[in-house]
Amino acid sequence: MGSYLAAAVRPKREEESLEQWVTNRFGRRLFELFFQSYNEKVWGVPASEIRSEWAAQRIKGLSFFSAAKAAFFGNRGNKIKSLISEFNYPRYGPGQMWESMAALLRDRGFPILLRRTVTRILHDESGITAFETTGRHGTEMHRGTDFISSMPIRDLVRALDPPAPPLVQEAAEKLRYRDFVVVSLIVNRQEVMPDNWIYVHEKDVRVGRIQNFKNWSPEMVPDPRKTCLGMEYFVFENDDFWASSDENLVALAKREVVQLGLAEREEIEEGVVVRMPKAYPMYDSDWAKQVATIRGYLEECSPNLQLVGRNGMHKYNNQDHSMMTAQCAANNILGAKYDLWSINSEPDYHEEIHQHKKLSGMPVAFQRKRNRVKKTARV
Repeated sequence: MGSYLAAAVRPKREEESLEQWVTNRFGRRLFELFFQSYNEKVWGVPASEIRSEWAAQRIKGLSFFSAAKAAFFGNRGNKIKSLISEFNYPRYGPGQMWESMAALLRDRGFPILLRRTVTRILHDESGITAFETTGRHGTEMHRGTDFISSMPIRDLVRALDPPAPPLVQEAAEKLRYRDFVVVSLIVNRQEVMPDNWIYVHEKDVRVGRIQNFKNWSPEMVPDPRKTCLGMEYFVFENDDFWASSDENLVALAKREVVQLGLAEREEIEEGVVVRMPKAYPMYDSDWAKQVATIRGYLEECSPNLQLVGRNGMHKYNNQDHSMMTAQCAANNILGAKYDLWSINSEPDYHEEIHQHKKLSGMPVAFQRKRNRVKKTARV
């Protein structure tokens, strides 16, 4: 309380970093205990280098007193969006949505071309004309009239042919990403913990978050006598952790889950490692300036190209808003006039019931609050 009052009386005049933004609203002590270590695990840089835009976007409606009130009385009516307790969740995880969509498209005669890397994006004075891919099917050229890209902006700029101006190329190369490794452990116990996930602030372990997949949906773990824990690690691609063997990563995850007291070593049966590059676009110094430079060039030279999704826009969108950008992009091809960059542009947490003025008429499914499935997080 003393730390909070000190910050309230003498707030930092500038709020350029996560550290400054959080300290002004919660005090130095809570920043060090609750916000600093986890976020530094996620981003791999000091909290003083993480931009305040990220905090403003992710911490919606949460203040010192609202957090204290929720701790004692609960988040009634989901009024604090950062502490929302119920929302929809697919029975077999989010991947079920994309598997269902793929099946639907195939049934309607629209092929989905996988395992191809975009190597060239051809454009002229009229815009994008075609793109080239390579893969097990060799080199292929794909032509069209309208294009939607969710590939990382940095890779998109690298693939442009003719090349983008040097200033645009420099801006793209300055964009950074944080990568992700999850080690899923099978624990021979019916219930390990009541939570859906745990954010791990402890500095003595490398793991940053632990998913309890069974508590999101029991059907995600086919054997009801067992539990699957996802040990999540935030890394940079090709660093020592990323390059470690699966065997070493599984051994580390086993040690840390035992160290944290969640399972006994003899209960852990096996583990599987999944690596996901470019999971998080980084909000570091000048990221907004670099994105603006790239966006301005692409909008001028490629009017038939739309950028969508987290990596496509280098914007920290959750899955719902990423889906919204894609659906609105499709509607734009059909004649709508949605401004994709205005989606989630205000500093709001993503799970808010929200209708942006520029997006009136957007699909109703995206306007409704997600509910039904309990979500708990131990901090």
